[in-house]
Amino acid sequence: MGRLAAQALALAGHTVYASMRGIESRNAEKAAEVRAFAAEHGVDLRPLELDVLSDESTHAAAHTVRHNQERLDVLVHNAAHLYFGITEAFPPEQILRGLDTNVVGALRVNRAFLPMMRHQRSGLLVWVGSGSTRVVPPFLGPYTAAKAAFDSFAESISYETIEFGIDTTIVMPGIFVEGTSHFPKAEFPADVEVQQEYLTLYQPYLDRNEEASRGMTLPGLTPDVQGVADEIVRVVDLPAGSRPFRTTVDYTGVGDVAVNEAADRSRRQFMQRLTMPDLLPTGPGVVDGLGVGELAVPKLDSA
Repeated sequence: MGRLAAQALALAGHTVYASMRGIESRNAEKAAEVRAFAAEHGVDLRPLELDVLSDESTHAAAHTVRHNQERLDVLVHNAAHLYFGITEAFPPEQILRGLDTNVVGALRVNRAFLPMMRHQRSGLLVWVGSGSTRVVPPFLGPYTAAKAAFDSFAESISYETIEFGIDTTIVMPGIFVEGTSHFPKAEFPADVEVQQEYLTLYQPYLDRNEEASRGMTLPGLTPDVQGVADEIVRVVDLPAGSRPFRTTVDYTGVGDVAVNEAADRSRRQFMQRLTMPDLLPTGPGVVDGLGVGELAVPKLDSA
């Protein structure tokens, strides 16, 4: 998603810094691909050294952008790592590492880059969240918990930045079995003994997880991660103050749009009663990024 979004934004005419760890070492090949894409298409797309687990790295990256551009219009939070397996089998230290990457990492990046936006009193924070924070799938406990915390931070920070003229959009991708590095690079529980105790009962469910996920695709649709990148570009190019607070890019009709709409109504009512409605966004609360909300989702037979 990050690679496609960076390329799509560059093709749309934006100056884009594609952040990654180890651009001179572990990701030197990917950094070279970024430079090659920029040269081939005549766009301004640059690799940027940034490790969300390091305060020093995030501040160095912010210094580079500030030195080269003197301003920052959009910050996309996209770093994430998937955990797949039985929740009890993940030791606390493993889950804490996941929270550090999936949640605290975004806060490190904010602390490094938000001063630029606050100084210029404009900008856009794009948080690439997940529909799994609304309709939780099985066997992804550490991941969905972290993405829920990530989502909560996005909401909280939106109140704190709106008076600086900074918009917030939470992009909520649905299920993608292909097109991302999520599942191929997923981390499994370190406590193999506990995991094995569960597998005596749950192995069939884990085995058919991928097939079941594929089977959720709505008729007439083909899941394409490019749809997430395209929606990010669309949101970025909207006028300030008109951007949606949440947008879903889901090919499965998992049901998070309805949950988002209900949550948005409650949030607006709460802020009205709190006498702080001016901290709410002026754009739409929830949109369906694919425009397929009218498609019928198959209903389960009642017993």
